[in-house]
Formats: sequence, structure tokens, C-alpha cells
Amino acid sequence: MSNLNPQTVTAVHHWTDTLFSFTCTRDPSFRFDSGQFTMVGLDVAGKPLMRAYSIASANYDEELEFFSIKVPDGPLTSRLQHLNCGDSVLIGKKPTGTLIVDNLLPGRVLWLLCTGTGLAPFMSVIRDLSVYDRYDQIVVVHGCRYTRELAYRDYITQTLPQHEYLGEEIRRKLIYYPTVTREPFLNMGRITDLIENGKLFTDTGLPVFSTERDRVMLCGSSAMLRDARALLDARGFEEGNQSVPGHYVVEKAFVS
Repeated sequence: MSNLNPQTVTAVHHWTDTLFSFTCTRDPSFRFDSGQFTMVGLDVAGKPLMRAYSIASANYDEELEFFSIKVPDGPLTSRLQHLNCGDSVLIGKKPTGTLIVDNLLPGRVLWLLCTGTGLAPFMSVIRDLSVYDRYDQIVVVHGCRYTRELAYRDYITQTLPQHEYLGEEIRRKLIYYPTVTREPFLNMGRITDLIENGKLFTDTGLPVFSTERDRVMLCGSSAMLRDARALLDARGFEEGNQSVPGHYVVEKAFVS
């Protein structure tokens, strides 16, 4: 397990009966770019049981934070959801991933489109001051089935704007747009439907997608990724990667 570091759980938060997050200590040598993921797991019967998790904490935080679903019969999540403070977790030493701003061409508006726990990497991105230096506007669009699943909503809307160092930039540049599909709410509908019918742009006061101005990051369900990519491709957007920057990037590591 030379590629893994044991770390200690410092906090656990259960958002709903299907969603939880936890923080753990961070090895001083661990470095990552906002939006990346790493391997997270447990020692089970002397062997590491691992899966990829986006890092939700800011890249300068002293601890690491992860946001996860609870899968009752999942090999790893069935165990992780029962973590307590003081427990040990295994953290991979080599973060990676496509959801970093260097994989995008220069632009003016950064759209972070996500469903469910796909919000995790964007929690890191929106706490990175260098991202605000690159864009005039940053928009987090978080789609869930129910309002209770809009994890971090209060943190984004109430706590972050008061951040000691980021607060001014967040109040000026960050737009948070939550939407749900299965109950009445201020914003309702699938993210791609809201793009196609124009409601997303009407509500945010921003122009429709343009390859000259807009850059997009996608993370979430396979259906959302499929439909959003088709929508962007039809508008002339080109996907970027670590070799060639593009108009949008997709995290494929969590798609089954």
C-alpha cells in the first residue's frame, strides 16, 4: 500500500439517509488541483478496498473532505457511511482528473453543471481564488431529485459569502442555481431541459451558451453527462482534456 496514506477521520456529516460527507487529516505532502479526485478507501481484512472520490475541500485546507452517497450493499460505501471520528481511512497519494481550469480555453463565464454528489469537485473549485481571477462569473447549477438532497446549499448561500478572504469575490461573481425534479421548488427541472428551454439563462440573467464566452465543467449522472455533452456539441463546443484545452470538460471517472 505504498501508494496510499492512512489518515484519521475528524468529522462526519449525514445530510440525508442517502448522502453523507466526512473530513480527514491531510498528509503534508499531499497536493491537488481544485476539481481533482483521488482514491479513498478502507483496510478490509488486510487488503485496501478503494474507489475514486472527488475532493470537496479547498486545495489549501488543512483537512480533506469527501461527499458520498450511501449504498446499502455497496462494497465500500456500506462501510464508509458508518465512519466515526478517530477511524482510519486510506487516501491515495496521486490525485488526478479532468475538472481543472487548465483544461479549458480562456473564457468569461464558468458553468459548473452537476447532479447529486457531482457537486463535490465544484465545492473545491468555488473556493479557489485563482478561479475567480480567470472568470467574470462562476455559476454552480446543482440538480437533485428532492430539496433535501441539495447538500451544501446553506454553506454556499450563507457561509461562503462571508468568507474572510473569498467573500467579496463570491458575492460579486458566484451564482448558485439549485434545481429539483420531483417536488415543488423555486427552480424545477432537469439541467439540460432548463438549458434548452432557456429558463436557466432567464433566471440567472446570463446570455445563452456561446463558445466565445462560456466554459463548462460537467460532473454527475451518466444521463446528465450524455445529454449535456450532446447539447454542447450541437452548439459547437469542443471537449477539452489534459493535452488539448477545450470549451468544456467532463469527469468520466464516476460513470458506471
